[in-house]
Amino acid sequence: MRVAQVTRFGGPEVLETVEVPDPVAGPGQVVIDVSVADTLFVETQIRMGWGRDFFPDEPPYVPGGAVGGQVLSVGEGVDGSWVGRSVVASTGGGGGYAEQAVVSEEALIPVPEGLGLAEAAGLLHDGVTGLGVFESAEVEPGEWVLVTAAAGGMGILLVQLAHAAGARVAAAARGVRKLDLARELGAEIAVDYTEPGWAERVREATGGAGPDVVFDGAGGESGLAAFEITARGGRFSAHGAPSGGFSPVDPEEARRREITLRGIQHVQFAPGEHKRLAERALSEAAAGRVKPVIGQTFPLDRASDAHAAIESREVIGKTLLLV
Repeated sequence: MRVAQVTRFGGPEVLETVEVPDPVAGPGQVVIDVSVADTLFVETQIRMGWGRDFFPDEPPYVPGGAVGGQVLSVGEGVDGSWVGRSVVASTGGGGGYAEQAVVSEEALIPVPEGLGLAEAAGLLHDGVTGLGVFESAEVEPGEWVLVTAAAGGMGILLVQLAHAAGARVAAAARGVRKLDLARELGAEIAVDYTEPGWAERVREATGGAGPDVVFDGAGGESGLAAFEITARGGRFSAHGAPSGGFSPVDPEEARRREITLRGIQHVQFAPGEHKRLAERALSEAAAGRVKPVIGQTFPLDRASDAHAAIESREVIGKTLLLV
């Protein structure tokens, strides 16, 4: 089978398509004939050699933590009725950029009626993290919620979840297309965080108090600017770092202003909780209560182009590989 493999740490060009032996399901495992593989911004960072303490993969390795497709075969002890069913599954950290992927039976989630396979696969990471941080924030009707990186795969879901909860949503993103999308999905105001004074515009829209809840998917200086306008007694969730690092928030300042901080360490879920959140995300999408946005797709042989597009910051919503 073909896989897209990171051959060495470096730019997108280090992703190369190679042939490897077909996998075999072991006890408690299945092989999925992959139709679609999710991609994440963090995978582009890991490919560059970032985060070695947290992501110890050494080249050559195959990225991809979530796939969708049909069950091709099952191993010992696995119910044979899975064969042929459309499913999505977490791969356990890698191996998803491939024509076939081995996963545990416990990881399998049937795709609900009314939801496409690509949309289901696109929700497997961002839906879990998005619902996890949203549930923890306990958003109340009428509160102001600021979402940064609002046109990314997770930001899009957070805008919709906050709007559906009766909150007033401010979205921060880059460029007209992304801001227009955020408004379509329920943002009351949308600002470009590459422009000076964007945070003050959000503060003014909230009547001067600042947002009650901030979901920061941008990190870096944009995230810090969002923290500085967070309302006293508010909640600040830092879960993204595409700007070069997580927001450099001062915990002492947060305590002084009685702001509850939550970071990426709070969205590491046990397998049972991860599956609950994933199933809920798929159910919400199948019912039409949230809408995943797939902005662009690439064939497996162009995984390097997918990474380059993600790094350009021009993509909207999810970027998927079609296998």
